[in-house]
Amino acid sequence: MPTPPPSPTALPALPADWLVQFPALFALDAPVRERLRRDAVFARMQAGERAYLQGALARGYVLRLAGVTRVQKTAPSGREVVLYRVGPGETCVLTTSCLLGQAAFPAEGVAESAVLEAVIPPATFQALMLDSEGFRRFVIANYGNLLGDLILLMDDLMFSRLDERLAQRLLALSEPGEGGGPPRVERTHQQLAQELGSAREAVSRVLKEMERKGWLRLGRSRIELLDENALRALGDGERPAA
Repeated sequence: MPTPPPSPTALPALPADWLVQFPALFALDAPVRERLRRDAVFARMQAGERAYLQGALARGYVLRLAGVTRVQKTAPSGREVVLYRVGPGETCVLTTSCLLGQAAFPAEGVAESAVLEAVIPPATFQALMLDSEGFRRFVIANYGNLLGDLILLMDDLMFSRLDERLAQRLLALSEPGEGGGPPRVERTHQQLAQELGSAREAVSRVLKEMERKGWLRLGRSRIELLDENALRALGDGERPAA
């Protein structure tokens, strides 16, 4: 009997040499590589676990080996917005910022799947930032790239229409339909609102208007995309005919 595929919630196994997933670190001088291997602490999380809480201090520099976490901010009103996600081979911009500034987290991280990560303790991180030019370049380059992504997100939130952003997000999240059916998105209205930094009621109104125009069909925690061309045009800033 063939071995069944691993469960999506199964905790990932530790690779033989985790540094291979970070080519810039793997190319560092041997003493630096050995210190990273020696000092790294490995953390595992199940889907739904909190990677860190708002107001907590960073436990170290995170190097994601497997799985995805989302970083989100919650307003006093309870409204949430997803800032970004951290996947395999990536680092976390807020963790880096908190380590560099010795500050507490201004947001929280939540595992969306089973997660495995290498955590470089703060003392090792600070020492390598001082002693290793290659490590310092790696940290700053990743920090700059992720910071640029955050600025693009702020631009979207401030200057893009909700219907345009929603159309873009639906297309990005779509999966092939079952049995040759239309593409589908497995999300609730609340989850989409959280992704877009908007209110659930506003997202529901836009979705119902899109359904009225025949662009999609709403179901329970599922949205079927019936007219991807219209959604794509809307996402590009055009105003398709109803």
